[in-house]
Amino acid sequence: MSFNNTYADLSLAANGVGTLTIQNAGKLNILGTPVIEGLLAALEYVAATPEVRVLIMRGQGDKAFVAGADIKEMSALDQHSAMIFIDKLRHLCDAVRFLPIPVIARVPGWTLGGGLEFALACDMRIASVDARLGMPEVQVGIPSIIHAALMPRLIGKARTSWMLLTGEVIDATQGLNWGLLDKVVQAGQLDAEISRVADSLAGFGSQVLAQQKRLLREWEDEPLDTSIRNGVREFASAFNTGEPQRYMGKFLEQKAHRSVKKSD
Repeated sequence: MSFNNTYADLSLAANGVGTLTIQNAGKLNILGTPVIEGLLAALEYVAATPEVRVLIMRGQGDKAFVAGADIKEMSALDQHSAMIFIDKLRHLCDAVRFLPIPVIARVPGWTLGGGLEFALACDMRIASVDARLGMPEVQVGIPSIIHAALMPRLIGKARTSWMLLTGEVIDATQGLNWGLLDKVVQAGQLDAEISRVADSLAGFGSQVLAQQKRLLREWEDEPLDTSIRNGVREFASAFNTGEPQRYMGKFLEQKAHRSVKKSD
């Protein structure tokens, strides 16, 4: 199974791990309106395809994940067209943030501005040591908005203020230490590590992963007490899916088998 348009190519492995590649967006995978629309169409297809259990989001090549939104296009905007452009980018970020499957951003190099916001909307960010992260919008006369709002939750107010007000770029080690990245590996190990994590996730129940992702989104907004109470209901409802019975049964069978072998 696959999906392809001018700007997005989706491939699907037998275990349900999908790889969505940005294409024909320049060497740095820049997000202009046609690219955004192509990716939205691909993500709509993913959302409607239950065979996709995990999604790896990547750009073409290793120079960048996404090095930002299209400055050439933005330089010609007025207030009305700017609203349309940025709202379309918001929809793109929300499409991965609320997709009911885990989304892993492959971060090999430059990840800037709208590209970093897109990466932050993904559930995990696995990067090469060559990755460079920044929010340089103020340097070109615009504020960092939409999913930059996630940054204080991830890295705190002080670090967010530094990145957004100075526009300075940080390296992968600093990004990992600050919490913008989840894991950093050598460049030659990047795809193997992403595959390891994606394959592991694909082995879990799709219903429980959807539940957990939905809870993670809710916890960003709800008071703590509400989140705890809602979690009790989510735990109970999991037993209507059949997944606890199946996966716990498998775990107990394996444990019993190990005990028998140990006694022999």
